[in-house]
Formats: sequence, structure tokens, C-alpha cells
Amino acid sequence: MSSCSGRENAKVVIVGSGFAGLAAAATLVKAGFENVLVLEAMERIGGRVHTTKPFTENIIEVGANWIHGQKGNPLFKIAKEENLLCEGPSASKNMCLPRSVTPRDYFFKEDGKQVSTKLVDQVCSHFSKLTDKAFDDELKHKHRKLSLGAYLDDAFGEFPLVATEDGQQVFEWCKRTECTDEACSSLYEVSSSQISYYTALEGGFFNTLGPGGYRAVLDVLLKDLPSGTIQCSAPVKSIRWDLVRKGHCEDQRYPVQVVCENGQSFEADHVIVTVTLGVLKDKASTMFEPPLPSTKLTAIEDLGFGIVDKIFLFFEKSFWQDDCAGVQVVWKEGPEDKDVYESLSEGEAWKKTWFKKITGFDTVARHPTALCGWITGREALYMENLQDSEIGDICVRLLRSFTGWSVPEVSKTLISRWGSDGVDGVKAHKALASPLPPKDKCRGNKHLQVLFAGEATHKNFYTTTHGAYLTGVREAERLISYYAN
Repeated sequence: MSSCSGRENAKVVIVGSGFAGLAAAATLVKAGFENVLVLEAMERIGGRVHTTKPFTENIIEVGANWIHGQKGNPLFKIAKEENLLCEGPSASKNMCLPRSVTPRDYFFKEDGKQVSTKLVDQVCSHFSKLTDKAFDDELKHKHRKLSLGAYLDDAFGEFPLVATEDGQQVFEWCKRTECTDEACSSLYEVSSSQISYYTALEGGFFNTLGPGGYRAVLDVLLKDLPSGTIQCSAPVKSIRWDLVRKGHCEDQRYPVQVVCENGQSFEADHVIVTVTLGVLKDKASTMFEPPLPSTKLTAIEDLGFGIVDKIFLFFEKSFWQDDCAGVQVVWKEGPEDKDVYESLSEGEAWKKTWFKKITGFDTVARHPTALCGWITGREALYMENLQDSEIGDICVRLLRSFTGWSVPEVSKTLISRWGSDGVDGVKAHKALASPLPPKDKCRGNKHLQVLFAGEATHKNFYTTTHGAYLTGVREAERLISYYAN
């Protein structure tokens, strides 16, 4: 390759301005690429990171909440260096941490009675031990073929507390909460041996950000980008690639063309696609010309997706005690109970009890009169179609009937509707990450026309923001080394 067609002249278009897209852009710009353009479908940047200030000068994270892990986590490093982390005891008290149940969590049953803190603690810590085994790949042979739910049921069955009704119900709550951590619809749909591919980074797992929230981390990446690099409200309609072929557009200088819904089109040497798995599922079969190879399309189909939604409820004043970190709801027949799951797997009956998938309502950092409910899976998707007012009413009814406290009407609600997102299968993650055209099909240096980034293309860190960030850097580095001869 002659130096005149070097990196400063290479045209790169990046689709999507989430962490993957911005990390790719920042990495390329730092390395001397002068023609980098980011196209974002929405009118705001950040993708799944959505920091807002809807009601007061304090932020609400509608999207990503935590920086997961410290060691080797580029986002933790940025946040630490730029002093964006929330320090001190309030950091952990104010962030509803899934998995780390504290004595300040009040667990209520349907009959309004509280479950003893001691029992909750015993069940939760035993549950953590069992899930850690799956994450650390230490499962017994008989458990390896099972779903995560079936493995947990079997292993938990050997535990004396399981014989008690309360123990069984708190165990179901643990499984429901684990769905939120896994971003899955049900633990009965996740393979217990696959889970060990997910890599949790060392160091405190849930690191919380200060008053600037996640947006402050995005801003660090943005300040490296020349103005005009990002174009918002520019949804991409099609990506035409492999345009420079013999007897085909002889005068075509660039191998790729990106066409937006509004008719604008951009030529490029390389395109990095960082859209979410949900968007790929929806559009991949029509978005690319020529169509994507079948290995890619199969990977997109096969990657399961779970959804995690948040339900923020704002009240005029708080009705819970100061030491309460959250109201957790424990059902007689919760959706992650094996028999219940099986009986609801056919038909539509589950829609009537969609709210049973809510794990509970946690207190919210910097918002003393707000609670945040968590919900996953098909129930979350169903909820997304309901009116905010109906969702708020149902949540208030739940809070009243479980706690017996006098719960006022909600003054405001804010509900995330994330639609879809992805996990599962090492092969599929790899297939999704490989660039086009495939290297063995290329004459000369024509490969690396279409590259793929985003958390779903990372085999170990899927569903995390640092996973997204690292894949953006990975694809940028692929291009940097391509131009380094």
C-alpha cells in the first residue's frame, strides 16, 4: 500500500454513537485518521447510556447504571482519572445494587408480612455461591447440560432452608433478580455452562458515578472528536459494500456507500457498524447490499436477547423509613418458580400477571422521594406497550398491598423502554464480530470494508458498557494496523 492512501485520507463512517461507536471514533482520531464521521439515528448521542435531568437538577439514569468491575476496565480508568466516581458510603447506599442485598432491604410477602432478614441473608448468600460456581465454570457434570434455572433448582434442593415456604419464595426472588443481572427473559432459557464465558472483572463490581452520571464519561470521549464528527437524527437505511469489482461501477472509488433514510449518502473506505443486537435483528436482512453472509445472519438470529427496563416512581414525599433501601416483593407463585414458568410457557396467560416479574422497588440516588422498579424479559416488553399511568397505578397497588403502609398516589413516572438487547453463544459472538468481506474471499487489500462492534460482538463482556467500549477500540485498532503496513 502506498503511503499516500494512508490513514489521514481513509474515510471511515461509524454507525451508532453509543460507547462502541464513540470509542472507535476517539481511537481513530487519536491515531491520525482525519475523515471520521459518526451517524446516529436518534436526536441524542450515547445509545444505551441515557442520563437525563427530567425533574430536578439531579440526574436519572434511564439506561446504563454501573461501571462493572475495576481491573482492566477502561471506563473505570477514565472515570477514576477524571474524578467522575461517586465516593463514600452514600455511593453504595444509594445505588440499588442487584445481588448485594443489605439488611436495609425490606422483603414483603403477599400477605403483607415481612420475611426475616436472617432468612433472606442465608438464602441470598447461598444463591450467590451457586451462581458463582456457574460463572467460575465449576459445575458438576450433571449440571453442565442444564439451563441455569434447572441447575439452581437442583443444587438449591440440597439446602435445608428450601423446605420452608419462605425459603422457597425468597429463592424465586433471587432467580428473578438474577434475570435482571443477566438481561435475560428467564433463567430457564440460559445455559448454565455458557454463563462461564461471561467475564466479570475484578474489583468492586458495581461502581457508581457521581452527579454527572454516565454522560460525564461520554463527554470525555467526545472532547477528543473534532466538531461536526457526529451527525444526529441520521438513521441509516442501507449499507452497500463491495462496490469496487471488475465490470461493476468502474469509476467507483470507494468500496462502501452508506445511505440514510433521508436520502443523504456517504462514501467510505470502511464502515464500523455498532448498532444494538435489537436493531440488527430488525434490519440486518434488509440493510446490507449484498446481503450479509449466512453465518452472520444466523448469529444475529441465534443471539437471544433480554430486556431490562426501569420504572421510576416519584412521590410528593417518601412513605418509607430512612433505613429502607428498597421494598422487595416475594410471591407465592413467582414467574421464576419452575412449575409456574412451565405452566405459563404456552399461551398468553402470563400477560395478566406481567407485574410479577418486577423484583422490587429500590431507593434512587439523589432523589429522596423516588423509587425504581426493575423488570426483565417478555414481561418488560409487554409493559412497554402500556400507558405510564397504568404502570404507575399497578405499582402503587403492589406497594400498598405488600407493605400495608399508606402509599400516596404517584406524582410522576419515568419508564424506560429499551426494546431489546443481546446475549449467548461464543460462536455467535465471534461470527458477529468478524469483518466483511471475509479475508479468504479478497483479492488484494479489499477486506475490512464493513466492521462490527458493540457489546453483542464481545464473547466475554456482552451486556456491559465496557464490553461495548472495548469492541469499538478493537475495530479501530484493526484499521490502525491495516494502515501501519
